Amino acid sequence: MRSLFLQAPSYDGFDGGAGSRYQARREIKSYWYPTWLAQAAAMVPGSKLIDSIPHRVQMAELLTQAGAYDLAVLHTSTPSFADDVKVLEALKSANPRLKAGFVGAKVAVQPDESLKASDAIDFVARNEFDFTIKEVAEGRDWSAIDGLSYRNVHGAITHNKERAILENMDALPFVTEVYKRDLTIENYFIGYLKHPYLSLYTGRGCKSRCTFCLWPQTVGGHRYRTRSVGNVIDEIRYAKAAFPQVKEFFFDDDTFTDDVARTEAIAKELGKLGVTWSCNAKANVRRETLKVMRDNGLRLLLVGYESGNQKILHNIKKGMLVDVAKRFTKDCHELGIAIHGTFILGLPGETKETIEETIRFATEINPHTIQVSLAAPYPGTFLYKQAVENGWLDAANAELIDDKGVQIAPLHYPHLSHTEIFHSVEDFYRRFYFRAPKIASIVGEMIRSPQMMKRRLREGVEFFSFLRAHREVAH
Repeated sequence: MRSLFLQAPSYDGFDGGAGSRYQARREIKSYWYPTWLAQAAAMVPGSKLIDSIPHRVQMAELLTQAGAYDLAVLHTSTPSFADDVKVLEALKSANPRLKAGFVGAKVAVQPDESLKASDAIDFVARNEFDFTIKEVAEGRDWSAIDGLSYRNVHGAITHNKERAILENMDALPFVTEVYKRDLTIENYFIGYLKHPYLSLYTGRGCKSRCTFCLWPQTVGGHRYRTRSVGNVIDEIRYAKAAFPQVKEFFFDDDTFTDDVARTEAIAKELGKLGVTWSCNAKANVRRETLKVMRDNGLRLLLVGYESGNQKILHNIKKGMLVDVAKRFTKDCHELGIAIHGTFILGLPGETKETIEETIRFATEINPHTIQVSLAAPYPGTFLYKQAVENGWLDAANAELIDDKGVQIAPLHYPHLSHTEIFHSVEDFYRRFYFRAPKIASIVGEMIRSPQMMKRRLREGVEFFSFLRAHREVAH
């Protein structure tokens, strides 16, 4: 089937790609690659991937192309689902022959509810959907495709048996070949990564049990299944030749550093290629491994600290001790490894005092940059189950974003309101960045690089607009 893989148009600046942990507009405009969607597209020869928002593709243009396809596969999420349904309906109106459906965590855990949202939705693919979609595109009988939920010829919703989890990760084709074919990589930028960057996965799943984390609880699972070292290096070698302009490679595995021996083996091969790279990491990597990574091209680690309060870390099953995180961060500073630290406000157990404790913790460990998110109870996560059972989540906040695509504070507690949690984000950012040492560090970075100066000035404008919007909501 002539197949279109689509990240649909949405709010300007909405980072909804399947590589995004939390789909929303950011305080500084940024875009992750649509890696999960690209992986499925790579399974279907002759397919087309359109990532609408970074490429500024509007509905009118999509509708003129609708007739060229037999199959449309849209990635969706809880925040974007209502709008994505409208896009799917419009595509089918323009081409009534089109078979169209969804992939993504939202439909993986709510297949029945998702199909009932519109009669226009022909199918949803659950869990790991790569081979499910491949078989749909091959024109197989839908009743024989594992992992598929669909409307049969009588319009009745049918759920096939689960697809077996993928064990041989080397069976997946390179996503970077689809990037080369269909994407303009300069349209993707993240504030803490060099530009242009390229991101991909070297494995799926995460053994950690964090109650809020989306992918392991919905699509990837808790067992870390990995590509072979040689397979990963072959893709980086291909990408290095295909994208000579790339300044940094980012490994987007939930926790790339879980398998220490493999991490060090990949690092040593990357060192031979002479590439600069970064990855996700838990704040417990031993100094010896950090040094091997640093010596072989590692520049930055993205670290989910979440909170500086130990009880909250226990509440969310983070499996992390604050003192261990402090030691790890000190090691990174001494080894010259930059850190982008991420924090979440509004998790179970949060109080005004714990927010203050987390802000003090962040300024003490002093990562190079930070991101402060609001606790987001996505369906399928333990946090969502907790929030519903305890009355922390109101139906009015279930989409997790406001009418401009900006993340809201969906949770509230008897002792802590939505508004108090929401506005603590602005306070966090101000107190972290508006310190003399941090300002001096940023200015020094800009003086050393005219390119960085231009970039930081743009980001500064966006950041102050974000702060202004927060104050407007307050009034």
